[in-house]
Amino acid sequence: MSLAKVFPASKFSLNISEIAPDKSISHRSVMFAMLADGTSEIKNFLRAEDTLNSLEIVKNLGAKVDDDGDIIKISSDGIKEPFEILDCGNSGTGMRLFCGLLSSANGHFVLTGDKYLRSRPMKRVTQPLRDIGAIFDGRDDSNLAPLSIRGSSLKAFTYDSKIASAQVKSCMILAALRADGECVYTEPELSRDHTERMLKGMGAEINVDGLKTTIKPMNKLLNPLKIRVPADPSSAFFFAVAAAITPDSNIVLEGVTLNETRIEAFKALECMGANIRYENIDNKYEPTGNIYVKYATLKAITIEDKISWLIDELPALSIAMACANGTSVVKNAEELRVKESDRISTIVNGLNACGIKTREYNDGYTVTGGELKSALVNSEGDHRIAMSFIIAGLKCGMQVRDLDCINTSFPNFFELLKKITKIEIS
Repeated sequence: MSLAKVFPASKFSLNISEIAPDKSISHRSVMFAMLADGTSEIKNFLRAEDTLNSLEIVKNLGAKVDDDGDIIKISSDGIKEPFEILDCGNSGTGMRLFCGLLSSANGHFVLTGDKYLRSRPMKRVTQPLRDIGAIFDGRDDSNLAPLSIRGSSLKAFTYDSKIASAQVKSCMILAALRADGECVYTEPELSRDHTERMLKGMGAEINVDGLKTTIKPMNKLLNPLKIRVPADPSSAFFFAVAAAITPDSNIVLEGVTLNETRIEAFKALECMGANIRYENIDNKYEPTGNIYVKYATLKAITIEDKISWLIDELPALSIAMACANGTSVVKNAEELRVKESDRISTIVNGLNACGIKTREYNDGYTVTGGELKSALVNSEGDHRIAMSFIIAGLKCGMQVRDLDCINTSFPNFFELLKKITKIEIS
């Protein structure tokens, strides 16, 4: 797919139960199964390019995988040295977490990805892992993939991260599970906590006290994971914005994780004036339920705290900002520059093309709400940029180029969007 033409939408009322399963939890579920004694069972796994790459890597690492199309069963008797180079596709989560998982495994491993992933910085995980004994080699002093890993013995650590990143934290937790003593990880702001929740549910000795996480090394394999992956709130958020900016519209997003570290973007949209309600249904590995969103006139907002909780949703939230009254401000979001694209630049450039006034800063940007105008926007290979500007097209019509990236996280995005408006794809 190279180009999508989206037509303006009229009011709609929908219940959606087919939101893509959570990408972060899907990645982790297949990786963590490698640490279990017995067979893990994963239902509602996200069958998108990035997560299927992680599943393929697990196979290449020696796991036995039985997939009947409904339940994925994974059993492993330890990580094996692979015959293949391990391809993470477009996934920074996959590459950074596998760095932690493989740094203490016996063997030689090579991680690579697509051209976009090969340009993303990896030293944020390779350097702290090197400091505790991991052996890495790669371009730009192991900052850029392909990355070569030779598994080695890891030392216990106390690591004070300067950035709030669930990927870095998860990588170091996985390394800590095989270190030679108790490890401590602290962060400046609480980042997403799926790794801690899931591993604790499997029996790992992990204690979270505010911004401090203490991890004891495994003295035995963990309990098998038995999980149904909830719907991805990051994916659901595109449709929340669709309802919030389309007059007289409402939507129910079913079966979404309600983890507080994952719904901050909904809270921000709520602060902008959208009518949002949450219904909790289940809470085993993750709190899960439904989110109800109704249209309302939106007002500007300043985003400067808990950035790590909504970093993936900021592109879509920026579309809501473009439809709001006043000037919205995003600060302390340097992390946007090292995602699938430089999202600060791609957001600003895309909104400018749509006639929206913006200002760009090193760590953020401002958006002055106005009348969105139809434009041609290039996604720069970034799935969240592509989907965000397609949602903007519900207001004014839009053409968005470079669409294959959407398959990395939300394969049925267009199928669901067609319930709202007309789309032409070429």
